[in-house]
Amino acid sequence: MSGRLAEVDPIVSGPGAPAAARPRHWAGYAIALALVGAATLLAFLADNLISAPNVTLIFVLPVVVAAAAFGWGPALAAAVLGVLAFDFFFTVPYYSLRIAGSSDVWAATLLLVIAGIVSTVAAQSRRRAIDAKTAAERADALHGLAHLVVQSAPAADVSLAAATALSRIFQAPAAVLVRQEGRLEVAGLGGRAAPSPVDLEAAQWAAENRKPLHGDAYPFDTSTFDFWPICRDGAPEVVIGVGGLDRRDARPDNPGRYVELVGAYLVASLTPPARRR
Repeated sequence: MSGRLAEVDPIVSGPGAPAAARPRHWAGYAIALALVGAATLLAFLADNLISAPNVTLIFVLPVVVAAAAFGWGPALAAAVLGVLAFDFFFTVPYYSLRIAGSSDVWAATLLLVIAGIVSTVAAQSRRRAIDAKTAAERADALHGLAHLVVQSAPAADVSLAAATALSRIFQAPAAVLVRQEGRLEVAGLGGRAAPSPVDLEAAQWAAENRKPLHGDAYPFDTSTFDFWPICRDGAPEVVIGVGGLDRRDARPDNPGRYVELVGAYLVASLTPPARRR
């Protein structure tokens, strides 16, 4: 059986993602500020026990915690704030950002260098851990879908599992639509949001034109789902939809690859056995 899956360009993510998708981003900076404040109080308590240059080591702690919990940005903010707090409270002249002693200059410089190195290493470790966890979750989602296909589960169960897998992979609502009696019908939903009437019109357009369609594209400006049509000879026409345009920063780098995998499983399940030969 020959077939073709329509290709779609990867969805761009990054700094351009809407602010609603990044609440934890700003929370990380706020917590980094609080950690530096706590370190400053601790440094005041320790100032009578150790010399001022050694107090700088206390300001490395907020950097480590911020890097491990929130990533490189909040960690760098904690490093800069820590240097400023050390300069302002623990170097002569006190309560000024001017540094008079050469030893204090070296201490502040070393604090900034050490904090920068620590924040980079900790943030990279955190990113690798997150990437590994995400990859494992996506593989687990695909494994569950593949198991149902191998077990020849009912098409309704496979469609539901496919939508659920897509929702887990994309961290967004997902829908599987199958053409029945000349019209597209929702066969499976994953996530909390279902396609709206406008979304269904966009899916119909994608199916009729056999082209992928990004959400909010003209003339479906209010659509919040991206759609990929899957058309194979002898198989029911399937359209895969993924919603949550405000969560594009959480999507895989190559969404079309995952859509193709899930689409292949769907086609294998929905194609009658006589037509698979």
